Amino acid sequence: MRASALLVISAAAAAFLGALAVASAGNFYSDFDISWGDQRARILNGGQDIALTLDRASGSGFQSKSEYLFGRIDTQIKLVPGNSAGTVTAYYLSSQGPTHDVIDFEFLGNLSGNPYTLHTNVFTQGKGNREQQFHLWFDPTKAFHLYSLVWNPQRIIFMVDNIPIRVFNNLGSAGVPFPQSQPMRLYASLWNADDWATMGGRVKTDWSNAPFTASFRNFNANACIRVPGSSSCTRTDPNQDSTWQDQALDAAGRNRLRWVQQKYMVYNYCADVKRFPQGLPPECNRSRFL
Repeated sequence: MRASALLVISAAAAAFLGALAVASAGNFYSDFDISWGDQRARILNGGQDIALTLDRASGSGFQSKSEYLFGRIDTQIKLVPGNSAGTVTAYYLSSQGPTHDVIDFEFLGNLSGNPYTLHTNVFTQGKGNREQQFHLWFDPTKAFHLYSLVWNPQRIIFMVDNIPIRVFNNLGSAGVPFPQSQPMRLYASLWNADDWATMGGRVKTDWSNAPFTASFRNFNANACIRVPGSSSCTRTDPNQDSTWQDQALDAAGRNRLRWVQQKYMVYNYCADVKRFPQGLPPECNRSRFL
């Protein structure tokens, strides 16, 4: 795409936001603020890595300086090893206010030898209740793995090591709310949630294992950011990958999604008929493999 070309987001989004510009490969010093936890959050290796720690007194977290409206966000994460029961490592996009939107990865810790649960959710206008949960096909504490959020006007794709695990389509025409007008910051945190995170809160955090540490590296935002004074998303780098703008799953991607959901999904709100006695949400009537 030419440097002067404009990325058309949507008329409504552009009118709401004002100006946008394109972000790309990032640095934790320049692109993020430590939002809480004081010295428990440490930026390392010249801004390429950040480590979050949790002790009995507090957890820690960081947030992006920029707000994004559509894009692809990539970060490599290595989770808390050993007995991580009660801990939650969160990595998500969120807007602010009572009608906020959220696109959410949360990693729920567990006892040594038991798998992490990867919890995903989508909030629109302050309402969520769209949880899908997975176990992973590898040990996420032994090495860094890539966790990605692709968000465009048509769909949201959750990916692990470039394998799609969930797609949430824009079904606004069917009355299903979709996040498309509120810019969102990227947040990450490590915190104690032993009232619910592991086996419904039955297993508590073992503080003799503290401090707990989760590590993040190689952040990349190929996304549009909110910038005052303009009215469009101008692509300043003609070599920047733009596939996220209309990214969908091809046949191979659908097969990978089906493999993950058939073998590793442990909870799907669309199958929880007891939770929705008046009928499942309308998006549950559509194929989740598209």
